[in-house]
Amino acid sequence: MNVIEQDALNLLQKVFGYQQFREHQLDIIAQVVAGGDAFVLMPTGGGKSLCYQIPALMRKGVGIVVSPLISLMKDQVDALCANGVRAACYNSSLSANEANQVLARLHADELDLLYVAPERLLSESFLERLASLEIALFAIDEAHCVSQWGHDFRPEYIQLGKLQHFFPSVPRIALTATAEKQTRLDILQRLHLERPLQIVAGFDRPNIRYTVMDKQRPYEQLKQFLSGRRDEAGIVYALSRKRVEEISARLQEDGCRAAAYHAGLSADDRRRTQDAFLRDDLQIVVATVAFGMGIDKPNVRFVVHYDLPKNVESYYQETGRAGRDGLPAEALLLFGYGDIAVVRGLIEKSDNQDQTRIELQKLNAMVSFAEAGSCRRRALLGYFGEPMASDCGNCDICLDPPETYAATEDARKALSCVYRVGQRFGIGHVIDVLRGAKTERIFSLRHEQLSTWGIGKEQGQEHWSHLLRQLIHLGYLEQDIGNYSVLKLTESARPLLRGEIELQLSRPRVKAERKKKPARKIVGLEYDEQLFQLLRARRKKIADRDGVPPYVVFGDASLAEMAASLPTSDSDLLGINGVGQTKLERYGSEFITEIIGYMSRS
Repeated sequence: MNVIEQDALNLLQKVFGYQQFREHQLDIIAQVVAGGDAFVLMPTGGGKSLCYQIPALMRKGVGIVVSPLISLMKDQVDALCANGVRAACYNSSLSANEANQVLARLHADELDLLYVAPERLLSESFLERLASLEIALFAIDEAHCVSQWGHDFRPEYIQLGKLQHFFPSVPRIALTATAEKQTRLDILQRLHLERPLQIVAGFDRPNIRYTVMDKQRPYEQLKQFLSGRRDEAGIVYALSRKRVEEISARLQEDGCRAAAYHAGLSADDRRRTQDAFLRDDLQIVVATVAFGMGIDKPNVRFVVHYDLPKNVESYYQETGRAGRDGLPAEALLLFGYGDIAVVRGLIEKSDNQDQTRIELQKLNAMVSFAEAGSCRRRALLGYFGEPMASDCGNCDICLDPPETYAATEDARKALSCVYRVGQRFGIGHVIDVLRGAKTERIFSLRHEQLSTWGIGKEQGQEHWSHLLRQLIHLGYLEQDIGNYSVLKLTESARPLLRGEIELQLSRPRVKAERKKKPARKIVGLEYDEQLFQLLRARRKKIADRDGVPPYVVFGDASLAEMAASLPTSDSDLLGINGVGQTKLERYGSEFITEIIGYMSRS
């Protein structure tokens, strides 16, 4: 281990309380510390923040972090300050006096990290201010916002490419948890990163169980899901403000600690709801997509989509707010075909035809995921270009498998048809050719003359749609979202076309109640449940006393580890992941006292 790597490891252990780096983190840190650019795609909870926080502590000057939401900045700054890092944010939430204090600390070299919004960073006055300072790095968080292909495109992010011109010698690191191939290419081009180290660490969140249920009586389905989860924190997403209010009110009537969150509420109401959720005073937030990106709460145990998300990226990011601490979590999607028309209507309100086309293609991919008869995780990761070698064993399809059939012959027909039409058409046209449709488009293209025209006429539209979507999920076909969602064969299709392998696929799932599977234990670790609850109560008292969210003190994973290993000394406690030197000095004695007291009573 060289000097840079050893220094980085020392910071990781002493400041952040973790014993070892995760895969890729040290390579990224070394690249940025040496002055190079980097592009980092890691799943939510995968440790992206450390990839710029540690280099900012190792390099001279202040690290400037670009973040899209005030709430996200505040959470990050609170967590850093709890670890003894000199961090601040500079945004519109500050009073004039507070803003001046932050600027004074900036110019006095008293900050390691400063969080700003893109429009604030790129203002002429702020750029002039930075030009007189030593800058350690620029970190562009939520970098998918720079791309029109991203699910949360923000025009103000486009201008961040100018940083290369203004600060050519300062390293830049772009980070995101949500970007398929087209979005990744767009990020690299728009930000003008110079020979960046590109790390795509994968999208898999194995601790999340994915479940899709046919939407029948949605509120009753939600209530059934919530039964037995009274002490768990979660988020319920719905499409409209009206529905958010209705669900929240019904949950409150049923005795749940729930509240609504949407853009129609006042800023004070939204802030109160968010703060109560972060403090564990509120169990459930029912929200539109206005809620979530700024939430750095690690112990969210479930996310429910009451309505269909607009795209796979939103679904992935929103479900990723569950289980950020790496402990088991659940994601439930209630899927109804009526939702498709509602979402389509929202998309088509846009005056930007190109953006509408992109969003409609992404909606089709979301529907494809919801209809998948194969492993949910394989379908989800396949969308992002990350094939899985085997099923996950932790989704509704794996735990409650649908009926399957020998599909080799039908799959070969479908793949042959994609090839015969020149790999230039989408699912709808391929199905029309397979079923021998006599449409004006078929005849104008002379596709009725193809050998595959009509070879699948004995099967219906639903059969072929379901089959083609499974071939996409399994990696035999690629759906080019950036090119009108045309279907293309992959290398994996060759042995299937040649008859060298056999294929079993699922039949469309019959619309019926699914068997309820027992929920997994919250913590995948042998620990003392009674002590764990006592430590949670102690954490809540400390958090309320200090005016911070409980997870800023310690996360659930740290408490579970304490309840398993029973540390009774400072050195023992430092061996717990998430316990650094600063937190040991601030909170260690209280937790050790709690553990010793419990052991003496047992």
